[in-house]
Amino acid sequence: MAAGVAIVLAGTVGVAGSRWWHNRPPYGPEALSARATLRLVDQATADAAVKPAPAVVANDGDQIFLGQVTWNRPPRPQKNGSFRIVLLDKRRHLTPGYLAVTSPKPDAVSSGSDHALDIAQERYPWLQGAGAQPVDGSGWVSGETIDVESMDAAPVTFQAVLRRADPQRHPMLPVATAPTPLEDLLVALICVGPDGQVYWAQRLLH
Repeated sequence: MAAGVAIVLAGTVGVAGSRWWHNRPPYGPEALSARATLRLVDQATADAAVKPAPAVVANDGDQIFLGQVTWNRPPRPQKNGSFRIVLLDKRRHLTPGYLAVTSPKPDAVSSGSDHALDIAQERYPWLQGAGAQPVDGSGWVSGETIDVESMDAAPVTFQAVLRRADPQRHPMLPVATAPTPLEDLLVALICVGPDGQVYWAQRLLH
């Protein structure tokens, strides 16, 4: 019996140790010294800033925000690690519906959403809205965030267009809309592991 208990305990410790190692960050946010900027711009400025990516075309009453996130390369980059960059309306807990993004490594950046953002918003209350949101009990919908697949992709430049609020256009779509004050928007960096595990999130602006 004692031998059986010892085997069970050893197995439990082994599983716990493996889980701890799997979720252990390869480095902390202090290793990156990440920083971000965000400002309101016109269409011409956004077009020039996100080349060679095509910029989102704004309409009358829409807002165009131009942001940039950069960081120092970590001393020991994790193989297949990645980042998520989030622009979030912190008052209404909504992300943009329209993003364009570029970097010195344009193939390493894209816009979209994934399960890592669901994990992040569960772990960090201030990121509520970054992941999927329920829509009238009929399903889940996500806004746009930025996926960075290379530690060498900095600086990442992005354009976000907030469409003028119009209930007739997208009555069920939970995305940030115009007008939104600049101070209501936050920019965050999320460190994600090869298996989609969320190591940490850092609030860079507001």
